[in-house]
Amino acid sequence: MATGKFISYLRVSTQRQGRSGLGLEAQQETVANYLNGGKWELVEEVVEVESGKRNDRPELPRALSLCRVHGATLLVAKLDRLARNVAFISALMEAGVDFVAVDLPQANKLTVHIMAAMAEYEAGAISTRTKAALAAAKARGTKLGGYRWAIETVACKGNAESVKVWAGQASKRASDLMPLVEAIKAEGATSLRQIADELNRRGIKTARGGQWSAVRV
Repeated sequence: MATGKFISYLRVSTQRQGRSGLGLEAQQETVANYLNGGKWELVEEVVEVESGKRNDRPELPRALSLCRVHGATLLVAKLDRLARNVAFISALMEAGVDFVAVDLPQANKLTVHIMAAMAEYEAGAISTRTKAALAAAKARGTKLGGYRWAIETVACKGNAESVKVWAGQASKRASDLMPLVEAIKAEGATSLRQIADELNRRGIKTARGGQWSAVRV
């Protein structure tokens, strides 16, 4: 039984299908059947007219942005509506958005876990081969090891990279929220307090999952 907020992403391959509704109505019906019953909210329906072989579809990033803003799950009728390649699905998971394919509901968990397990296995295999090569080199008398003075430099670089990642996440969150804030202002909000109140009314959470205030806006 479906619960929570959802953004549906419906894709058709041609302009003709988009105009006629061919394929689109079937996807809408599939999504509606999945959401039948339970406590759910379909926040928005996003329709894309684009080939599944392309990864640069403009409406999909907008759908992902809406999911992040509303804390919603991306919902598609069929897994191939997202993409026909595994790498793209992995990229979706890196976007920090959960998704559900109605024809394979466990894909958002099981599929990614399988991919992660395979990646972990390969990383372990590489590590094993590397250790074996180093052991063989040491047995031949090759001097191993690096410069100890570089450890502090590497640590500082790691801190800088962490700050860079955090800043990137904050920038993405601001980018996701900007269209919504502009829409609220266009509806008549003239102060930060009014914007904060409207965000709270719509159920939009802060990055830490809290309520908005004028200062946070």
